[in-house]
Amino acid sequence: MIIENTGLNGMTSDLAHLDESSHKLGFVRWQWEYTRATYDLKLEDSASHETYFVRINTHATEGKLENPNTVLSLDDVYIGRATFPHGLDYESPVPSQILNIANQRLQQLRALLA
Repeated sequence: MIIENTGLNGMTSDLAHLDESSHKLGFVRWQWEYTRATYDLKLEDSASHETYFVRINTHATEGKLENPNTVLSLDDVYIGRATFPHGLDYESPVPSQILNIANQRLQQLRALLA
């Protein structure tokens, strides 16, 4: 599912600042290539023992990702349930406590990037 109204969609940041800011909040830059990257935050639901990932897609507007000064634009933010062996189900319902944590971290990231 897409998490709406995060205020992140369309924000820009240089790669070094985005890496540092997102890392402080538990996000990891997992998938990347020269012009795009995804930042993932792993959240575990203790009640159901399910794992969820918040994923922020980004794309380069200036430069390529091997340069820390590359400017990235943030795109839609998704949340999905992890599936075996290594996929995400974006259609599954997300528990409210997980969604609350996700929204809190996204607002913290927005404040760090502002």
